[in-house]
Amino acid sequence: MTTISPPNVERPPTLADRAYAALRDRLVTLQIRPGEPIDDDLIAGDLGVGRTPVREALKRLEHDRLVVAYPRRGTFDTTVDITDLTHLNEVRLQLEPQAARRAAERASADERNEMSDLVSRVVALEGPAVDRIELMGLDLAVHRAIYHAAGNPHLEDVLVRCHALATRIFCLLLDRLPNVATHVNEHAALLEAIISGDAEAAATLAREHVTGFERGVRAVI
Repeated sequence: MTTISPPNVERPPTLADRAYAALRDRLVTLQIRPGEPIDDDLIAGDLGVGRTPVREALKRLEHDRLVVAYPRRGTFDTTVDITDLTHLNEVRLQLEPQAARRAAERASADERNEMSDLVSRVVALEGPAVDRIELMGLDLAVHRAIYHAAGNPHLEDVLVRCHALATRIFCLLLDRLPNVATHVNEHAALLEAIISGDAEAAATLAREHVTGFERGVRAVI
């Protein structure tokens, strides 16, 4: 008997999904500091959800290596290990160009429109007075849009986690990095290549972006 799989329809986000997304971005941008304890009750109240969704979110974040749980001690934000930079970039140098290439080939009209909006936001955030947390939030949004548009959920999952850990290293060094806005502004050309369907240009720009990220970080450590 032939089995027909149901259509791949994205389910609406649950409270745990929302708690996970909110906590993840706070951890990635170091709004929750490395090594800091995570208070379930405080987080639940702040996010307007119950403790159960927060605990479910924390389990997922532990898998992402953003928090660590110790028996009888509680859950803590993980420390940022700069020595992970080499390992993360080994993965990103292989997969980021692949994601950019596939996004240029596969992105839907809606996804290309979303990227056009991101280009406008990137260009509008130029200048030294831009809030750096806002810049990093935009950086996350750009990368996640590209990963999703690549149309491979396994590739997306790996890259979201690797980019999150790399971004924590970047945020730890923000005060020492002189050209954060320039780094984020590089996304405009990358997004435009994807929007226009230029797969090879997109792959090349993605590779250069990752290489420039590592070079910039290493210059200040």
